[in-house]
Amino acid sequence: MKSKFTVEGMPNLTGKVAIVTGANRGIGYETAAALAAKACTVILACRNEDKGKSALQKIVRTYPFAKVETIRLDLAALVSIHRFAMEFKRRHDRLDMLINNAAIMNVPFERTVDGFESQFAVNHLGHFALTGLLLERIIDTPRARVVTASSWGHRFGVIDIDNLNSEKRHDPDGAYARSKLANLLFTYELQRLFERAGVDAIATAVHPGWTATHLPDGWSSSKFRLDWWLIRMLNPILGQPPKMGALPTLYAATALDVRGGGYYGPGSWAGLRGHPKLLRSGGRSYDTELAVELWKASECLTGVKYDWFASSTERKRVKMGEALNIER
Repeated sequence: MKSKFTVEGMPNLTGKVAIVTGANRGIGYETAAALAAKACTVILACRNEDKGKSALQKIVRTYPFAKVETIRLDLAALVSIHRFAMEFKRRHDRLDMLINNAAIMNVPFERTVDGFESQFAVNHLGHFALTGLLLERIIDTPRARVVTASSWGHRFGVIDIDNLNSEKRHDPDGAYARSKLANLLFTYELQRLFERAGVDAIATAVHPGWTATHLPDGWSSSKFRLDWWLIRMLNPILGQPPKMGALPTLYAATALDVRGGGYYGPGSWAGLRGHPKLLRSGGRSYDTELAVELWKASECLTGVKYDWFASSTERKRVKMGEALNIER
């Protein structure tokens, strides 16, 4: 990057379609608002319908020309993810940007309706399933992008395939770090599969640095209550505003020089603040064997298997004898 990336420097996005998960507040909202300001059609994928509608109204008040929609999405429930994907595909025949932004952090132990540990479910499995169910639209859209938000905290994550859902033990902090490492393993494996399948799309990961958002709110009712008060005290001093925290995501979603398999985050204060730049993630995130194991486990847990022949483009290629050799 030769100059600092800004929202003002983003290209016009007329005709593009984007999904932003967790778009009702914080980084998700700022990402959605910035894309809408550049004439992109933006789908706010939010668990709470009322909050999603409020976010939509706020964007439209600021940008009266904005094309913004809401579709309810609860990443903690596979049935909701399937319904979202079906509704989106009914409304739109392209998907230029899938921004997997939503997350929960350090919450007390809880299982979802599908029996998964909540942080692993929302932060990783939900986005894994969503991306797979929307793969047809991604493949059929030239130069599509899948942007998944990780965290600096992924460096503390350890993936134990036999304990993905805290079957053996549970630590809220460790579960969060594990889910954020899973985001990176997923992104890098998705990029490899895009390349192997000859798909004109890229997968990238981002992290927002220290951004003053509501994400740590879940700590208040857990054993991390003291940490929660500390974060609340330091956020106004050290945390950058959500508009800055959204820049790595917006850069990965729109900039022309973004690399597939790249990892983008703030370039100052050891990656905690500043304008986005290309970074290197923790060593465990580049473990290709672990990525394949996690991918298989995620398919098994969610029941979502990526169908690389689902799109009209791929069906034509198969008929022409150009079947892709991507079987594991």
